[in-house]
Amino acid sequence: MAELVRRQWGDHRTGLRDEGTTLTHHQAAAGAAARAALLTDLMPDRPGREPHLGLLLDNTPEYPLWLGAAALAGAAVAGINPTRRGAELARDIRHTDCRVLVTQRARLPLLDGLPLPPGLRILVTDTEAYRALLAGYATATPDDRFLRPARPGSRLLLTFTSGSTGAPKATICSQGRLAAAGASLVAHFRIRADDTHYICMPMFHGNAVIADWAPALAAGAGIALRDRFSATRFLPDVRRFGATYFTYVGRAVQYLLATPEHPDDRDHRLRLGFGTEAGAVDAARFEARFGVRLVEGYGSSEGGAAIQRVPGTPAGAVGRAAPGDDLAVVDPDTRRVCPPARFSAAGVLLNADEAIGELVNRGRSPFEGYWRNPEADAARLRDGWYWTGDLFYRDADGYLYFAGRADDRLRVDSENLAAAMIENILARWERAAGVAVYAIPDPVAGDQVMAALALRPGAVFDPAAFAAFLAAQGDLGTKMPPAYVRVVPELPLTATNKIHRVALRRAALTGPDPIWWRPAPGGPYAPLTSQDRECLRRRYAEQRRPFPGEAP
Repeated sequence: MAELVRRQWGDHRTGLRDEGTTLTHHQAAAGAAARAALLTDLMPDRPGREPHLGLLLDNTPEYPLWLGAAALAGAAVAGINPTRRGAELARDIRHTDCRVLVTQRARLPLLDGLPLPPGLRILVTDTEAYRALLAGYATATPDDRFLRPARPGSRLLLTFTSGSTGAPKATICSQGRLAAAGASLVAHFRIRADDTHYICMPMFHGNAVIADWAPALAAGAGIALRDRFSATRFLPDVRRFGATYFTYVGRAVQYLLATPEHPDDRDHRLRLGFGTEAGAVDAARFEARFGVRLVEGYGSSEGGAAIQRVPGTPAGAVGRAAPGDDLAVVDPDTRRVCPPARFSAAGVLLNADEAIGELVNRGRSPFEGYWRNPEADAARLRDGWYWTGDLFYRDADGYLYFAGRADDRLRVDSENLAAAMIENILARWERAAGVAVYAIPDPVAGDQVMAALALRPGAVFDPAAFAAFLAAQGDLGTKMPPAYVRVVPELPLTATNKIHRVALRRAALTGPDPIWWRPAPGGPYAPLTSQDRECLRRRYAEQRRPFPGEAP
């Protein structure tokens, strides 16, 4: 990646833009070099002191400039998720051993009162002090001999993901692996130097960095930024910047389709979107309306397995294994490969019990481990295989179909959450005697958070009081509040006295227990009525997804 940043030097084509800034490739390389020189001074080589910095930023030009700086300086960037709160946010910064934190004034309130690491240097990008500090390094070049040497194996990214235990894990991605991923996408999508990549997904996620920034850098393409995703600004941005490529998550596609249609919806240069969880129905609607093909993929920031959608992929399938991957669907108990899926004439899976298993990569995995988490490494790499933690089934022609997750994770708006973490927060509510959190399918893609609450004797569920409690929890991330709450007399238990989550998921939005829901995110809770269920059934049917709690 350092070599790709150096390649920008002397290239005076437009390279990096947002609403208020336009930089040439050369200026972007110069900006990265100045920040790299500053980093080298702020984080001199010391035994036991890792060259790690955290970025708590929106998608401003500072984000890719600091990524380039880290590449040149042989440092690693921890993408800090601004939807996390309180002690959990502080934990992310401490866990990744950040010595420098780069942020902006709008994000400073998130840091108030947090137990941050001693000696942490905080740089606030939209201040005169920051600009004055950088001015002292204005003459730095990408080949400055004073920079820390970077190698293909040098850590570049520490990208957080979530596991079933609730402790976030920081996935390691080296310069070489990121450069290889960028080059692969350039070849796969025939990205050219005259393309412009529109980055509207948050850059603390692997989606934007691995699938958008890296291939743009590898191809010498331009980059256009939106600070945060906006459905109403999407087409104006695409037209203004002449964007040809973007990455997405399923929820963003849903928001774009919800905007009013206009006769000029196809008046743009956009030719391709690459992402996950759009769903076949919405992908077809998007292409019909905007004239843009959406290519679905499967992968993770760990890089241990990848699935590519290829021409001829059946409806509902994700695709086939990427070249070089030896993927198999395996019974996690017996380690045997599951038999191929069999379907009815209507496309219903007939042998789910035997066909569904965990997706593993039995070949050479590019997985580079988690930062200081050997237990997670061992759980991911077993018997010489990489275990994805995701359930799939495979048809007779080798196409793979996603079937859920092997643990209690939830994926909301393409963000992995841990049920245990949310349960620990909800359990603080004084009226709750027991809490269980679990996923139910979203009408379009991914999951929604559902909670079952058993109340203390004499307590009643007060929706306004519950909403006020949620709003007062400083460590409750923006994706964590339950969309649905089932009030139960007692939580169902297994024979070993564990919460029977399977029974709760099976009931989902059905059954005799009262269910409360938020028709609008962040709005008040209301009883889920029979009329509400009928409206929801239609929404699920439109997406060809079964209504939660009812057999397909």
